[in-house]
Amino acid sequence: LGAFAEGWRRGGGPEGRMPMLRLANLAALRHPLSVDTYVEQTLEGAKGILIRLIGGVPYWSYGLQQVLALAQQKGIALAVLPADGREDRRLDEMSTLPVSTLRRLAHLCDAGGTVAAQAALAQLALAAGLYAGPVRGAKGLPPLGAWTPEHGVTCPVLTREPDKTPLAVVFYRSYLVSADLAPIRALYEEFAARGFAVTAFFVPSLKAPEAAGWLRRQIAALAPAAIVNATAFSGKGADGTSPLDAADVPVFQCVLATSDRKAWAEADRGVSPADLA
Repeated sequence: LGAFAEGWRRGGGPEGRMPMLRLANLAALRHPLSVDTYVEQTLEGAKGILIRLIGGVPYWSYGLQQVLALAQQKGIALAVLPADGREDRRLDEMSTLPVSTLRRLAHLCDAGGTVAAQAALAQLALAAGLYAGPVRGAKGLPPLGAWTPEHGVTCPVLTREPDKTPLAVVFYRSYLVSADLAPIRALYEEFAARGFAVTAFFVPSLKAPEAAGWLRRQIAALAPAAIVNATAFSGKGADGTSPLDAADVPVFQCVLATSDRKAWAEADRGVSPADLA
């Protein structure tokens, strides 16, 4: 959930600034009291509100009712969007913006990445009657590809260094979309410091047919000495093989905790029961 008010921060709009922004995870707003408190203390001062949901109206029905009532009362620009890439007419009905604007916002949010996020904020600012300047740059990310800390999304061929031992790191595109790449960056930089030529591949899934075929071809061509895999589910397809089998080298599974650093540090087991599973 994102809400912004008048006043400006750096990023776009007048003199390169965007409206002030407040963010909240809906998982922290499940109890009606927490919803009421957030609506009263934060959302009442908002000019625009954007909510992305997986699971539709039933996932956060009380929250949607309260936010919609506030938006209608205060004239707030409210966009409630599906986060699974599918249109949802019931969420359209919980919004106060035209369907055309909702579709544009959904497209930008689904595309992901920093530039698309800035463009979505600018679009919502305009819908709320606030000025926002144009956002320049590519507003989308490819469905699969390679990534480096220095250049971001890049061609896999450009990551190769013939005089160094190649090593592959595989991770979900969702980490790239959300700019949550600190673990991948740390792996990349540590292996590079030890003399490897690292190629970090991102894919939506190891089982998606197009992604699986592409990754299999890339790994076979790279011929890495080893693969570090940071995806979380089985990569085996209907034929019983995985794209990670293509180089016939050791594959090391890297578990990325879904808890925050503090919870991980204080837990005796390190990771949660779900992460252990």
